[in-house]
Amino acid sequence: MSEQPTRADRTRQVVVVVSHLVGVLGVLTGVGVIGTEVSESSSGALSADATLLAPAGTAFSIWSLIYALLTAYAIYQLFPSTATDPRHRRTGYLAAASMLLNAAWIFVTQWGLLWLSVVVIVALLLVLGALVARLHDRPAVGAAEALLVDGTFGLYLGWVCVATCANVAAALVGYGVETSQGVGEVVAVAVIVVVVGVAAALARRVGPRLGITAAITWGLAWIAAGRLGDEPSSQVVGLAAVVAAIAVVGVYVAARGRVAQSSVVSG
Repeated sequence: MSEQPTRADRTRQVVVVVSHLVGVLGVLTGVGVIGTEVSESSSGALSADATLLAPAGTAFSIWSLIYALLTAYAIYQLFPSTATDPRHRRTGYLAAASMLLNAAWIFVTQWGLLWLSVVVIVALLLVLGALVARLHDRPAVGAAEALLVDGTFGLYLGWVCVATCANVAAALVGYGVETSQGVGEVVAVAVIVVVVGVAAALARRVGPRLGITAAITWGLAWIAAGRLGDEPSSQVVGLAAVVAAIAVVGVYVAARGRVAQSSVVSG
C-alpha cells in the first residue's frame, strides 16, 4: 500500500501553487501587462544595450520556457504519487522560495532599487543551487520527473547564473560607476571567466546537467551576439563570450565522460 500524503505534504503543495501564482503576477508586471517592462524599468539599466554583459534581447525569451516548465512542475507536484516523494519533501519549499524571489526581483526593479535587486538575485541563485544540490542526492525516476523537476530547475539555475552577472553590471552602471572601455572590457571578460568556473563547479557538485549547461551557454551566446552585433560594441567581450560558451559545453562533455567512466569502473 502506497504512503498517503500528510497534512504537511498538502500544505507544501499549496504553498508551491500560491508561490507560482505570485510568480505569474511578477511576470505580468515584468512584461508590461500591469507594470513596466523590465528592460525599461530602473531607467533602462537592465536593457539589452545597457552594459557589456547584457545579453541581446532575444536571450530573455528563455523565461517563456522556464515559466512554462514551472507551471507544469506546480501541477506535477500536486499528484498524490509525488506528494510523498522524499525529493519533493526536501525541495518543495525551496522551489516556492525561488518563485517568490523571482517575483520580488521584478517588483524591486520596478521601483528602481538596483542594488536591492542584486541582493534578491543572489539569494535566488543560492536557493536554486541548494535545490539542485538536493536533487543530486537521488537521481530522477522516469521522464516526467527528469524533465519537470531536474530539467526545470537546472534550466532555471543556469540562466540565473548568467543573469546575476548581468544584474551586477547593470547596478554598477546604474549607480554611475564609470570605467574606460579598456577597463570595462577586462572586467567583463573576468566575469565571463567566472561564469565558466561556476559551470565547472556545478558540474562537479551536481553532475553534468543538460539544463544548466543549455541555459548558461544560451546566455553567453547572446552576450556574444549583443557585443558583436549591437551596442555597446566590443569584439573582445563578444569573442570571450563565444569561447566561454564553447568551454561550458566542453565542461559538460567532460563531466559526462567522468560519469560514464565511473559507471564502467564500478560495474
